[in-house]
Amino acid sequence: MAMYRVAEKTLEPVPETTFASEKLLERRDLQRLLRSDISVIAPDLMVIAEEFGEWEDSSRRIDLLCLDQQQQLVVVELKRSEDGGHMELQALRYAAMISSLTYDQLVDAHARFRGEPSNREGAAKAILDFLNVASGDDIDLGDEVRIILVSADFSVEITTTVLWLNKHDVDITCVRLKPYRLEGQLLVDIQQLIPLPEAEQYEIKIREKSREKSRNRSARHDIMRRFWAQLIERSKSRTGMLANRSATPRHWLSGRIGRSGFSLNFVLL
Repeated sequence: MAMYRVAEKTLEPVPETTFASEKLLERRDLQRLLRSDISVIAPDLMVIAEEFGEWEDSSRRIDLLCLDQQQQLVVVELKRSEDGGHMELQALRYAAMISSLTYDQLVDAHARFRGEPSNREGAAKAILDFLNVASGDDIDLGDEVRIILVSADFSVEITTTVLWLNKHDVDITCVRLKPYRLEGQLLVDIQQLIPLPEAEQYEIKIREKSREKSRNRSARHDIMRRFWAQLIERSKSRTGMLANRSATPRHWLSGRIGRSGFSLNFVLL
């Protein structure tokens, strides 16, 4: 969507520009601006570290490592390009790498980010105050990581991938930064594209319902496997009909009776 200025008799379009033509760089400019006020892309975030990359055998760096008020780690990946490149793949790698991050490591990273690596108490207090908890014992980071992709725009490949991943319970948000030039001033239109803010709560409910359905299906499959495993084991002393069969999550199990074209099906209802 274009941006317009209200004139006396009409709506005048505000000219679009690009970060490249405005000589704005990702790390030096856009990352610095978001670091100073991360709320413009998500109001519930605290910046923990910048250019975070404390893992072995890798030189990769997370643009901004954040924490949300639900005690969940958040990877913010930033691009100034018009298509986002392959940022969703990078962000997935980063999310996997930090999924085992501990509270102590989080405090150390934030102390370095604050420029006071030896002042762990100050860093810990900042985190505890943000989360509104009394001590680190009240913090459980878990292994689920949110991802926020920030770019001037996104290719169809990225949006399709993000929609599919969200459908499969990976929490990814796409935020577009669109620059405009108006009377010598540089403006930035910031919009959350995926999920649409109006539908975000609905999509959360759908994902929760899907998770519950998946948990129920997993429990049912476990019962099926255990039942068939016991049946197969107990049948061995009586018949060879199930001797070469293995436990299955399905509600039925077929057995051979030694006659071509004939079989018996055990069905569990």
